[in-house]
Amino acid sequence: MTRIFSTLAAVNGLLLVSAFAVGTVSKLAGSLRNPSDPTFMIHFWLGLAAAIVTLLVHCLIFTYFLGTGRWVKEVGLAYQLPDAVLPRQTRELKRSTFPPALAAMLVTIATAAAGSGAQMQAWPWQAHALLATLTLFVNFWAFRIEFLALKENAQIIDNVLVEVDRIRAKYGLPTNAEALRQEEAQRLN
Repeated sequence: MTRIFSTLAAVNGLLLVSAFAVGTVSKLAGSLRNPSDPTFMIHFWLGLAAAIVTLLVHCLIFTYFLGTGRWVKEVGLAYQLPDAVLPRQTRELKRSTFPPALAAMLVTIATAAAGSGAQMQAWPWQAHALLATLTLFVNFWAFRIEFLALKENAQIIDNVLVEVDRIRAKYGLPTNAEALRQEEAQRLN
């Protein structure tokens, strides 16, 4: 998941920075009032794409931590693992990752709303510019926290699998990997 997230966060970051840069050029060139200048519309579409991808990336993090947290909890219950170690760590990771992800989503939504307000001349453009700057900082901050949490979560999942294999060996059962190979062989026959 860290590789997928890294790719998505890089694409998202590129979209956010591009929308910001083109928006700056658009404002300096006065392209909103000049229909023959496409810079404003490029900014509009980049901003919209950046907002949608931002929501997608952070929602993916929510879904991933909810799913893996539930998996660790269920495996912990099935194998009677103590809650004080691995299941609790996944809950703490989820609790520390969700606020930055939510903040990144909310500030991005606010920026898009302020952009629409500025386009309709109902809000000052400075509000949109300030929120756009904040959006960049908050998203890159959230990306860092999410990436580190994903790495830690992957280690927790590996630790759960090691502990499960230890318990299975104690009862004379094959490892998870061997049980999966046996199941796949039976399915193919």
